[in-house]
Amino acid sequence: MRKQSGPGAVVRRRSPDGSSGRARPRKPDSKKRSPLPGRLPQASKRGDSTGLSQIPAYIRAVQGDLASSDRDYIRRKLGTRLGKFARSIERVSVRMEDANGPRGGVDQLCRIKVVLRGLPSVVFECRDAALNAAVDGALSGVERAVRRTLQRRRMKPLRRVA
Repeated sequence: MRKQSGPGAVVRRRSPDGSSGRARPRKPDSKKRSPLPGRLPQASKRGDSTGLSQIPAYIRAVQGDLASSDRDYIRRKLGTRLGKFARSIERVSVRMEDANGPRGGVDQLCRIKVVLRGLPSVVFECRDAALNAAVDGALSGVERAVRRTLQRRRMKPLRRVA
């Protein structure tokens, strides 16, 4: 049921059972889209023949410490965006810093470095006023850069020794 009391009124949709939750229940994450772990044991790094390896994600904040909810958000987004490239990625490093300190402004900086197997690393950074917006911008940019780098490797012809 929709109620409007004037221009610019908030419209809320309710599900048939009366709750105002998501319209569609969230599906569980697949192996490719699961959140990235912080650490991996050395044995799992060496001999992973399945191809669906877990990618270790190192999350650092230069000033202060991040809340656990922010770390979970970043790990979930990394798994969603970079899980499809898991066979080609060795590790991911995410660094956040507050460029202006307590002065405010557009100063949240997120730098993501992706180390690829057999290729140069990909680094992308994004600056925004909000931490989550900076993380989202950096993730979309690094996803594009990783995809482009891997497509170039696939398009490169194999050299034949004469």
